Amino acid sequence: MIDPDSQILMVDLKGQYLKIKPEIDNAIQSVIDSSVYINGLPVGEFAANLENYTGARHVIPVANGTDALQIALMALGLHPGDEVIVPAFTYIASAEVIALLGLVPVMVDVDYDSFNVTAAHIQKAITPKTRAIIAVHLFGQSCPMEEILQLAEANDLFVVEDNAQSIGAIYSFSDGREQQTGTMGHFGCTSFFPTKNLGCMGDGGALMTNNDDLAFRAKMIACHGQSKKYVHDVIGCNSRLDAIQAAILNVKLHHLNDYIHQRQVAAKRYYDGLSGLESIVLPRKMPYSSHVYHQFTVKVIDGRRDELKHYLSEYGIPSMIYYPRPLQQQNAFRDIARKGEELTASKELCQQVLSLPMHTELTEEVQTYIIEKIREYAEQ
Repeated sequence: MIDPDSQILMVDLKGQYLKIKPEIDNAIQSVIDSSVYINGLPVGEFAANLENYTGARHVIPVANGTDALQIALMALGLHPGDEVIVPAFTYIASAEVIALLGLVPVMVDVDYDSFNVTAAHIQKAITPKTRAIIAVHLFGQSCPMEEILQLAEANDLFVVEDNAQSIGAIYSFSDGREQQTGTMGHFGCTSFFPTKNLGCMGDGGALMTNNDDLAFRAKMIACHGQSKKYVHDVIGCNSRLDAIQAAILNVKLHHLNDYIHQRQVAAKRYYDGLSGLESIVLPRKMPYSSHVYHQFTVKVIDGRRDELKHYLSEYGIPSMIYYPRPLQQQNAFRDIARKGEELTASKELCQQVLSLPMHTELTEEVQTYIIEKIREYAEQ
């Protein structure tokens, strides 16, 4: 039994902090002592450390993950009216940046089993106006990147990976090569929002690329379009990773593999405890990708997803719906987006998905209680 006075959390950021409190506090204090808060030493150190961790040739830290996506599209030199293909089942930021730049978001369906976009879905939406693809690695595992990269090359398209939810995931190519998500396209973009697997204590983000010219251009754009101080070669923006957040991320990056392992252990408990329920479909791990379980998202296929969510809440168990509607159905895109195909899977997923508590501090005791209540409801 769990403590009746304890609170079950979707994400336990405080618990994670307390385990590494001396490291975090020392890192923050070192920035305060230096009084260099903008582009300080920790920012450069973090970029180098993340390059080493991911294998990316260049890491460009920025203010948040949405900025990273926008700067990537700006650096690719796209023009208003150009089409960018994006999955309809994802967070709005992936498509929002397309529209902000006067580009046309083209919404395509995703694979029902993996939640991710595939080359087959993308291919149906390609037109002479298509210039780029945003491949979102959703919930913790990679899109089928080999096929997507081959399709992009055959059609002379840019590929931007939205890796906000899957940092540390490994993609396996058919020839045995392995690469981390975010390092395979022209750009990889990630977010360090606090709830992410690698999260800071505020906002933060980064771009990754193996292309020297694109890296140089992205760095310029992120700093008012400057090639050097007071020399502005392109129109840019002001997007910087705060030095205190970089210091925090330097600490957390050292723990990231352990965080991933803890999430994988928690996921296995869910798989073991929830298997065999007819109305609950567990997330499918694809053979070409490792899974870092940013979310553990089940599908409730008997039409009672919302009822289950309410039932769990009555027992103090939080859950979340990521996402309640396809992007194509959001009012913001009604007059500017193009639907690349029928969004059959996306629409169905929005009616079925339910994400369960998943974080590094999730105990076996708490998970046993969650599993018990889900089984109790499903077997009624």
